[in-house]
Amino acid sequence: MQLLRLFHSCCLLSLAPMVIGCSSNAKKASPSDDHAQQNVAPVFHVDPLTAGSISGTIRYTGQKPSRKMIDMSEDPACVEAHRGKALDESLVVSPKGSLANAFIYVKDGLQGKRFETPTTPVMIEQNGCWFRPRVLGIQTNQVLEVTNSDPVTHNIHPMAQINREWNHSQGAGDPPLARRFTKPEVMISVKCNIHSWMHAFIGVVSNPYFAVSKEDGTYAIGNLPPGEYTVAVWQERLGTQERQVTVAPHSNTETDITFKGQ
Repeated sequence: MQLLRLFHSCCLLSLAPMVIGCSSNAKKASPSDDHAQQNVAPVFHVDPLTAGSISGTIRYTGQKPSRKMIDMSEDPACVEAHRGKALDESLVVSPKGSLANAFIYVKDGLQGKRFETPTTPVMIEQNGCWFRPRVLGIQTNQVLEVTNSDPVTHNIHPMAQINREWNHSQGAGDPPLARRFTKPEVMISVKCNIHSWMHAFIGVVSNPYFAVSKEDGTYAIGNLPPGEYTVAVWQERLGTQERQVTVAPHSNTETDITFKGQ
């Protein structure tokens, strides 16, 4: 009996270094995890005393395109919302040649800077059997809130190529939907699987420096740190243009861009 007890004691003593060795290895893994977390760049905050801005007008030259009527006859409620006079919005040019719904964003020049995710959601509304706004920008991981203000059911379907593609039906009176895009992607085309004429476009960027041109073609991007940037302008029918822009401390850089029609 004593020999058996002695045998068990020896086994336990021989196993102890192995247990200690495993615990030691587990502890060694944690410093590398801490190091990885330390490599994440801190949130960048712009110095308000040196911040600059970019602004300008997006224009269209050439023969002004005629806007086609949209046939909504498959849904009487949609026809009623527009009194039968819904016009295509893929290329909206003012009498003075200003171009609306162009997406302008800082494409290059912010490497190494990480920006805080806004807590305010970006809204997209299904109203009058249109997506409103037609073109919008959002930061990565910022909430996109989707609402339906119409008396009919819609289906929002962002056809993402880099982010996860999804689609969701939303009936009249349904609560808002909340979604996020985790990766930059310019642009994500959006459609309604129920109403074929409904389209929108979402520009997902990793920084807050973007804008959509207004009806008069104007845009503004503020609170930019001084530096050299590549600014890109996208329009759904006319493609993309880029400009090299220098932003000096505490100043505005006028950057007008013109698209030429066919």
